[in-house]
Amino acid sequence: MTPGNQPAAEPSALLEVVVLHPQDAIAAHDGGADRLLLLASPESGGRSPEVAAVSAIVRETDLPVRVLLRSAAGIDDFNRLIELGTDYLSLGATGLSFGFLDRDLEVDRDACAELARELGDVAWSFSRDFDSTLEPDRAWRDVLTLPGLDAVTSAGSTRGLPVGADDVIRRASGSPAVATLVLASGGLSPDQVPWLVRAGVRQFGVGASVRQDRSWTKAYVDPAQVRSWRMLLDDSLSRALGIPVD
Repeated sequence: MTPGNQPAAEPSALLEVVVLHPQDAIAAHDGGADRLLLLASPESGGRSPEVAAVSAIVRETDLPVRVLLRSAAGIDDFNRLIELGTDYLSLGATGLSFGFLDRDLEVDRDACAELARELGDVAWSFSRDFDSTLEPDRAWRDVLTLPGLDAVTSAGSTRGLPVGADDVIRRASGSPAVATLVLASGGLSPDQVPWLVRAGVRQFGVGASVRQDRSWTKAYVDPAQVRSWRMLLDDSLSRALGIPVD
């Protein structure tokens, strides 16, 4: 038994699903998602959604909802991002996704830490902007002590996991701290999951792959597709830990 006579938590892998609408949230929940990532304009890499969209989705689900904080102006829109983040959290969002790089394409630790503090040290994920850093070794060192950070959304390459999966696996295998933070996302394919799990990765993100025809505009999230990822993650984790699979 763990302290306090509480049973030990079962090992698990987190499945985060990108959603755009309340219908997406319902489908992701029904498929077994653990967390939702709400954003707008996915075709252009994602932008901060309207406040009304956040309100509508948190009313439809009891799953944790993270919201992307990103504008075309980047850090120059800092005060606006603070306002949006505050509004999102007041409506029931449980976390945020953001990230800033400086002019040298290194992690802007000061800006990230300041935004996290302004928003009350909320739990947050570093967005896929992380993969645009020029020196990944330094970038990983820089994020390890950022306040409130519990995930780094990464594909190991700006071209996605089809190119960068080996790098993610190598880094996670070599550093438990990195493995704990990695949220593998960006073109994730089923064949990569067992290797990532064996490397210690426990957070995974999916977007277009759980939509019919992988379309952001013509289809909602498909609960059956989410369920297939849920089963794959659970099966891969059980096998990696030597737990008998039914």
